[in-house]
Amino acid sequence: MATAGQELEPPSTDLITLTRHILSQQQALGEAASGDLTLLLIGIQVTSKYIASNVRKARLINLVGLAGASNVQGEDQKKLDVLSNDIMVNALRASGKVSVMVSEEIDEAILVSGSNGTYCVVFDPLDGSSNIDAGVNVGTIFGVYKVRPGSKGTIEDVLRPGSEMVAAGYTMYGSSCNLVLSTGQGVDGFTLDESLGEFILTHGDIKIPPRGKIYSFNEGNSMHFYPPVISYLESIKYPKDGKPYSARYIGSMVADVHRTLLYGGIFGYPDDKKSKDGKLRMLYEAFPMAFLTEQAGGVATTGSQRILDVVPTSIHGRCPVFLGSKEDVEDVKRHYAEYKGEKRW
Repeated sequence: MATAGQELEPPSTDLITLTRHILSQQQALGEAASGDLTLLLIGIQVTSKYIASNVRKARLINLVGLAGASNVQGEDQKKLDVLSNDIMVNALRASGKVSVMVSEEIDEAILVSGSNGTYCVVFDPLDGSSNIDAGVNVGTIFGVYKVRPGSKGTIEDVLRPGSEMVAAGYTMYGSSCNLVLSTGQGVDGFTLDESLGEFILTHGDIKIPPRGKIYSFNEGNSMHFYPPVISYLESIKYPKDGKPYSARYIGSMVADVHRTLLYGGIFGYPDDKKSKDGKLRMLYEAFPMAFLTEQAGGVATTGSQRILDVVPTSIHGRCPVFLGSKEDVEDVKRHYAEYKGEKRW
């Protein structure tokens, strides 16, 4: 705080916008000539601004409530789910850089006819939308694959391990609008300055602390958890040093993972006796978040396998997820390794 007679420092005039940041990475990405991925990511940021605007005024323009339909997972679609999906699909199609799209809200992959696009985008247009009426943070999650050499764009171009993604990120819509992105060169976070209409770099080179003190699990499902998960949770709630972890669970993956990236700790959504393959979808939830976590120096596992090494067999397939600080996730892996019962993953 400035004291009497002390001049305030003027605001910085060298703002790093998301567009500038992406352009600066073109050469490192090996696409300085075409700039295709750059144009695609710029399209995603425009989409994020449009969705952010609609999220902020959803109650005012009657976008809350159900749309009267359900998605492929059997979940009731909100009006804002449908609108966000349409915004994303139309923007990606218009970019001319995409040949395949997979959305949580659409049963089949979208193959863009006549496109010479060299990228595939998998996305959840509005993660956490069941909480939208309560004003809880929601977000868009996306991952990007490059079309395989010689392919014109087929479903096989996205049925690949997450380790083959070339970019991933999410946009979180809440008290501020934050876009977190990685193109395989670390993780950077941007905040939307609504007065400028631009995403500004505010969290450069995000690194997850090696250990945290927060765990984020839906313990309402604990009666269905398998023994390794129960034993791990007991170890952090009743530790020998008498310093238990704090529980923080929002129920919106974007919000929970965002906090984990910044503060450390662990986010977990395991498979259990009720959800045999887990609840989170591989392509557009687990893979992008695992990609970001590893790029930030953390670890992401199913409990016994690196998430980014899992090979999906369907576009809406699921897998267990544990991600966050390296030492915390290694603890989970140790509990799985010591368990002598049946291991599904």
